[in-house]
Amino acid sequence: MSEAWIIDACRTPRGIGKQGKGALADLHPQHLGAAVLKALKERNDLDTSVVDDIIFGTSLQSGTQGGDLARMAALTAGYSTKASGVTLDRYCGSGITAAALGASVVASGFEDVIVSGGCEMMSTYGANRHAPGIGLLDMGNEELRAAYFQPHQGVAADAIASMDGISREALDQLGYESQQRAAVAIAESRFDRSLVPVYSLAGELLLDHEEYPRPSTTLERLASLEAAFGGFMDFPLDESGVTMRSAINAKYPDIDIQPVHHAGTSSGVVDGAAAILFASDRAVADYGWKPRARVVATANVGDDPTLMLNAPGPAIRKVLAKAGLTIDDIDTFEINEAFAVVVEKAIRDLGLDRSKVNPNGGAIALGHPIGATGSILIGTALDELERTGGRYGLITQCAAGGMAPAVIIERV
Repeated sequence: MSEAWIIDACRTPRGIGKQGKGALADLHPQHLGAAVLKALKERNDLDTSVVDDIIFGTSLQSGTQGGDLARMAALTAGYSTKASGVTLDRYCGSGITAAALGASVVASGFEDVIVSGGCEMMSTYGANRHAPGIGLLDMGNEELRAAYFQPHQGVAADAIASMDGISREALDQLGYESQQRAAVAIAESRFDRSLVPVYSLAGELLLDHEEYPRPSTTLERLASLEAAFGGFMDFPLDESGVTMRSAINAKYPDIDIQPVHHAGTSSGVVDGAAAILFASDRAVADYGWKPRARVVATANVGDDPTLMLNAPGPAIRKVLAKAGLTIDDIDTFEINEAFAVVVEKAIRDLGLDRSKVNPNGGAIALGHPIGATGSILIGTALDELERTGGRYGLITQCAAGGMAPAVIIERV
């Protein structure tokens, strides 16, 4: 067995994920993925012929994001043809899963140098869109549908908030704090070590800073926003008249679902990519690399697909148990802000110190490029540990289907 050492982690800035508005929206996803792979190569004097595999997370694998993006991005980045690549999908959890698999392969001794990461260009979704394939509504099996139905994720977020008695005011406060913390992090250059600029094929600088944050956000402005997902709740989903509300209430009859989430308490639609360089003990010795961290433990959890956003709490408990650590041992938590309730519920259920959770803001302020986010958060946690002198970072996120991967890293 070997340690799984993190040698480096980098990411692109997150660009607004809308055609005609985002600075990265005209790029092909291969070029965005290539930006982080090329940066890893240059920053670490990496002979890419020694890279055993590249593992990318990409959630929407169709259209321009189809065709094994990891391999194509590596070739676009000028990697050796010996460096193979594979692309996976665990919905929003893809980036953590790619990193966990990369670390596991290295720790097992089967491979020595792995690059993990992810890329998602949400600005392509209009052209690439396909049926999500995550619901059981049309399977014709009422028993399965009742047990496993998945609503729109925003509706699930509202259902969880209603079930747990989490007020809109509490969620607005979390959304506001995300913006404020991100503004401080940007002003203090806390992301600079990981951030790599993105250029066009012609060499023109496209983006070198976060494009999505709204630092002028106020609580008053958030309070004025109309809830975003109420219209989805009662829209008939089939000829029988089943709605998302009725399908949830068939399983949870006591939930009076109230719409509470809006644009200011939901993750931003953005484009982005990230990459992490993992190495074994042997590779560290052979190539003279200085590790920045090691992977302590990884875990995966499945939970109720109807309330599909609740798995991060159980994932935190599971990965802590595997690592032999407690909540008090963790110096920084990165819990993806898919919706404000995901983080708020985890804080309340586990008694987390709010100052340790997403200290540099989260996806509400910065955006959530689905398949890349988990790898971005690992790099963000590492940067924060180095900034503060902390030891352990825990990273987790909810994923469609009622799942959550998690990982704990230790700063060297």
